Amino acid sequence: MAILGHLIARSLRLRKKFTLPVAAPITYQRHALRQLLERGQYTAFGKHYGFAEILSREIDFMRAFRERVPVCTYTEMNDNWWYRSREGEENVTWPGKVKYFALSSGTSDAASKHIPVTQDMIKSIKKVGFKQIYSMVNFKIEPVALEKGILMLGGTTSLFEKGEYYEGDMSGISAKNMPKWVSSLLYKPGQRISKRPQWEDRIRLIVENAEKWDVGIVCGVPAWVQIVLEKVIKHYNVKNIHDIWPNLRIYIHGGVAIDPYRESFKKLWGKPMTFIETYMASEGSFGFQARPGAGIKLVLNAGVFYEFIPFNEKNFNDDGNPKPDPETYLINEVKEGVDYAVVLSTCAGAWRYIIGDVLRFTNAKEYEINIVGRTKQFLSLCGEHLSVDNMNKAVEVVSHKTGINIREYTVCGFPHGSRFAHRWYLGCDDPKADKTLITKLLDEALCELNDDYAVERTSALTEIFLELLPESVFFDYLKHKGKVGAMIKFPRVLKGAQLDDWSNFVAGR
Repeated sequence: MAILGHLIARSLRLRKKFTLPVAAPITYQRHALRQLLERGQYTAFGKHYGFAEILSREIDFMRAFRERVPVCTYTEMNDNWWYRSREGEENVTWPGKVKYFALSSGTSDAASKHIPVTQDMIKSIKKVGFKQIYSMVNFKIEPVALEKGILMLGGTTSLFEKGEYYEGDMSGISAKNMPKWVSSLLYKPGQRISKRPQWEDRIRLIVENAEKWDVGIVCGVPAWVQIVLEKVIKHYNVKNIHDIWPNLRIYIHGGVAIDPYRESFKKLWGKPMTFIETYMASEGSFGFQARPGAGIKLVLNAGVFYEFIPFNEKNFNDDGNPKPDPETYLINEVKEGVDYAVVLSTCAGAWRYIIGDVLRFTNAKEYEINIVGRTKQFLSLCGEHLSVDNMNKAVEVVSHKTGINIREYTVCGFPHGSRFAHRWYLGCDDPKADKTLITKLLDEALCELNDDYAVERTSALTEIFLELLPESVFFDYLKHKGKVGAMIKFPRVLKGAQLDDWSNFVAGR
């Protein structure tokens, strides 16, 4: 393994000496869409929307595609098309049969989404992964980290046969299809452990085997990575994780914002760590942080065509669903500082599919973004326009100023008298936590971060309520809903039936 790691590190250093030609972003995207349309023109979807005719418009095929194919939600794509693939039909939205369906990580929804995963998408994910490895030359990483194991805390690789297809977590499907040399030499916890279907069993075996491994890189959703690292530290009665894995240098994270977890992570390390953010979902792998201090760089030449819808009242209703014919922008048309909902057309047979993420370009020239929320996870009862990004940063401020670990939280809004109020639920195990002070600091931070929120706090948004709960309550609720696993995230905003269910759970504990 040391030889392999040395070769990887050496190849990265050599690559840095060469300047590779780079095309304009729209050139990559134009080529990506043409390839998608050419592959999809003989599918049922492609015939229905006339992909062959769209391709005949040599100059305007990008415009014709956007004019002819509607923006689709998951429900529309699944109910009209993808269900046919699960029944064994070929060539529905992508050539051939779909062998895998990824179950969306979700939170506490009643049913998981089934997202098709084609062999072309698996190739796309591998391509993005190798691009990320190449980008590590831009970080000041000790070569020793690349010579050690990679602990991937994802879903089980033991997939479930459903007649015509297999289903499971996207992380598990990716791990099952990773290159053999990675799987056999670098991948931890290894296929034997990762095949265990129960997340609790995988955690137990990871902890029991931790001292046998030499880990240089950890990958996973922050909440679950912290749980595993804390259990390892406690099991071996050491001060920090570097007492077990002295060569650990890199943490690759994604799924949720890292901000609320930064303070508590500091207590787990004994040496400096490099944090690298990725953008991966059940629908595919879309980008990664390619240089220190920057946003996530979208990969534009890996079988995904992007469009961006301004996330505002003109294009979305109060429930976060797109209105008919929303305006979309291409990669060369976006502006920095504007919130956009992402629309994808992919080599897995998603077409103008609204994934639900809201992002903001931090550097439009370099197509670098920050994920700031979800189309259905925001609060704007009275014009406060509170995003998950605002919430994460406010919680981070409170944690820093109080020295209290607050890693899990959720918030809801509701009518209060003739006006409105917010109720926050914070996971906090500190018995000395001052509820009044935390409420004050949280409110002040949100006013500082969001001008609309500050204005409404003087008028329509009259009250901010706070409940401090043991952190275990959040994970117990996920267990209650049957949503336990490495890729599960607790929703930051609760509405409707989901809010009622959470309120009843909290009241009855």
